[in-house]
Amino acid sequence: MKPDRIRVGIVGCGDVAHRHYLPALESMADLVSIAGAADPRDASAEAIATAVADWSPGTEVFRDVGSMLQRARLDAVFNLTPAPLHGAINGAILEAGVACYSEKPLAASVAEADRLIDLAAARGVLFLSAPGSAVTNRIRWLQELAESKRLGAATLAVAHHADPGPADWDEYTGDPTPFYRDGVGPVFDHGVYRLHEMTTVLGPVRRVQAMGSIALPTRRVRGGPMAGKTIEVTTPDHVMIHLDFESGALGQLLASFATPDTLAPWLEVHFERGVVSFGGKSWEPDAPAMVYDASADPIEDWMPVREMPSDEFGVVEAGARHFIACLLGAETPVLTVEHGRHVLDVILQAYASIADGETHAVQTTFEQTSSP
Repeated sequence: MKPDRIRVGIVGCGDVAHRHYLPALESMADLVSIAGAADPRDASAEAIATAVADWSPGTEVFRDVGSMLQRARLDAVFNLTPAPLHGAINGAILEAGVACYSEKPLAASVAEADRLIDLAAARGVLFLSAPGSAVTNRIRWLQELAESKRLGAATLAVAHHADPGPADWDEYTGDPTPFYRDGVGPVFDHGVYRLHEMTTVLGPVRRVQAMGSIALPTRRVRGGPMAGKTIEVTTPDHVMIHLDFESGALGQLLASFATPDTLAPWLEVHFERGVVSFGGKSWEPDAPAMVYDASADPIEDWMPVREMPSDEFGVVEAGARHFIACLLGAETPVLTVEHGRHVLDVILQAYASIADGETHAVQTTFEQTSSP
């Protein structure tokens, strides 16, 4: 093992760690090693150590993050625990003076996010937050197009993420129950990607209106250790959010865990003189992007986007690699916790709107980073 590699820990050694984070880190094996893995579930941390043994031997395993922080010599930690645990575990990592990359959301409330941001500043450590949308090539390209004003100002964004959720995924190896409970649901789990993409391009949101319902109260699990069991849905599995951006643009998001499938564009941005539409599935590296250019003479009908660089890595992997690159000083932080706090604020105000039927003002903002 190279002694100068960044030593990282992983807390939360489940499905997302194996499917996304380990491949991302292995792609940077000359720069990073997995020094520790922590999880209270039997054999989960051991499974991480076994999975990385060929390129990062000697990973220490722990039952809790506190033990890992005390006994392993770490430069950074990836927090991949269930969403309701993020705030407390991020706090423990930052309090120990260790850089932290948090899965979304970074906290359960704006006040908790504020405390974590202040703690990171006090300890002088890097603190970034998923999702990695803003560092994918497709969103960087879209942001650059918006900044260039080649098609005029962006005036409207319509987005969705709609599927049955992880209870219906044959390949899911964990317990899907928390995804259908308060604190997670389709907005925190998947809609958050669309919100990060829309705010990356259109900027901060100032007001939110939302509606939500439980369309399918029970689910039968298809894969993993709970295959064949039935789980109850206790948080809205259809959520519609309307957004009023500070720029004057409007947005709409559908986030659902109660649709069999969809062919709707997962993101469509309307400019004064054109439209960009992303089809296929958002996680597909070759998902098609189309542009309608009404500024051309003659007007160009729908055409494939040819100048957008393809993405070698998925959005989750891109975020993990960006964090390591920032630790090395090779990249400037883009996935800022201030942006993550703002999107958290948008989501919480959306659920407040679902509860009382009112329009809610968003209390936070963030500084947009320019495309490179």
